[in-house]
Amino acid sequence: MQALNWYEEMGFAITVSDQNGIILYMNQKACANNEAKGGNNLVGKNLFDCHPARSLDKVRELYEKQLTNVYTIEKKGIKKLIYQAPWYENGEFAGVVELSIPIPFEMPHYIRK
Repeated sequence: MQALNWYEEMGFAITVSDQNGIILYMNQKACANNEAKGGNNLVGKNLFDCHPARSLDKVRELYEKQLTNVYTIEKKGIKKLIYQAPWYENGEFAGVVELSIPIPFEMPHYIRK
């Protein structure tokens, strides 16, 4: 069976880091979004060195307490949902995955029963 690389060309950014904050993987969109900071050359670097002081405390807290952090931002006229969550391997904390997903400024919200 052929390996599926569905995540590589997704329309949103995926960044995976280990328990120490070392960037293990960035898909094409994540590399493009971070081109000014080094793009694919960020793989192997510590993400704590990539965040400004104002967000560094929050990033450290995500790792220390293994939290999920979800919020929206607007940057360069694009609204995005940022979803940062811990990932585990064999039940042990292995790091954090960040999804950066472009979303419409106005979008429907449904309540399902």
